[in-house]
Amino acid sequence: MLRRILVASGQCATGSRALVTRFRPTSRRTYATDTDSGIANPAAYCKDLVRKHDYESFLTSPFYPKAKQDAYFAIKAFAVELATVQENVSNSMIGQMRMQFWKDAIKDIGTGKSPKHPIALALLRASETANLPAYHFKRIIDARTAELETPSHLTIETLTSHAESTSSTVLYLLLSLLSLPSSALSHAASHLGVAQSFTTLLRALPYHATKGRMVIPAEITAKHGVNQEEVFRRGPGAEGLEDAVFEFATIANDHLITAREMFNQEGMNGLIPDAALPIFLSGVPTASYLSRLEKANFNAFEPQLQVRDWKIPFKIWSGYYKKKF
Repeated sequence: MLRRILVASGQCATGSRALVTRFRPTSRRTYATDTDSGIANPAAYCKDLVRKHDYESFLTSPFYPKAKQDAYFAIKAFAVELATVQENVSNSMIGQMRMQFWKDAIKDIGTGKSPKHPIALALLRASETANLPAYHFKRIIDARTAELETPSHLTIETLTSHAESTSSTVLYLLLSLLSLPSSALSHAASHLGVAQSFTTLLRALPYHATKGRMVIPAEITAKHGVNQEEVFRRGPGAEGLEDAVFEFATIANDHLITAREMFNQEGMNGLIPDAALPIFLSGVPTASYLSRLEKANFNAFEPQLQVRDWKIPFKIWSGYYKKKF
């Protein structure tokens, strides 16, 4: 299993490879070209999209049953596609049109049809082998649609609701994929999804700052006297920013801890059940980043935090062995 993860990460070779990949949105030109060619092989398209834009999810894929991996990549590719719409369109109207396309696509998939889009075709195949509730897909689409109009959040409450509608809901789909109905697992997925979403925002903070966007809710930045324009100009030198990052990271970590506590229920003794391991191993990179951020004294602009952690494949394997994240 470890070798499979290393192969997936590109580290199983003679010599080492530097993994320096910063947060970058997909380009519109590449998107169109890849989509056209992907229709011939939807599964390969989805897998490649996840490998390029959700590296850590790609690393956990070998833990899924072989028969479920294509469906896993379809779900994850859908999540990537929706999450990057905002960066891939020139205005909100085009984004709304793309979201409507996905609303119609999910409706068609429910009737056994699909538009000629590789992700939609892959989801159609996935729906033929697993019960993937359409309302989960619709919830993600609705949340990403709202994000086009209100990309920033004033309060932790609204951002948490958004995270539950996106990241947590992807985990619900994966629970359905593996046929794991459990209130404890669903609650764990809810909190882990929020932790993942918040951590993703922290990781992308430097990128969004260059675009004039503040991803930390105004409720927190105002509390610590953060001037957003100063963040956009000075980055880590902005007054109060590290305190705001600390508070935001603490909330993310609280959700991570709560997710772990769910495994003390139903006789699980704090360990992730074997069947659910593939899903919850996705918490390993989240915990790893928060730990690295703490070591960087909560400076989200620290250069080492902007590159891939080469230890992640080993940490995931360790999590698999210990049945913890």
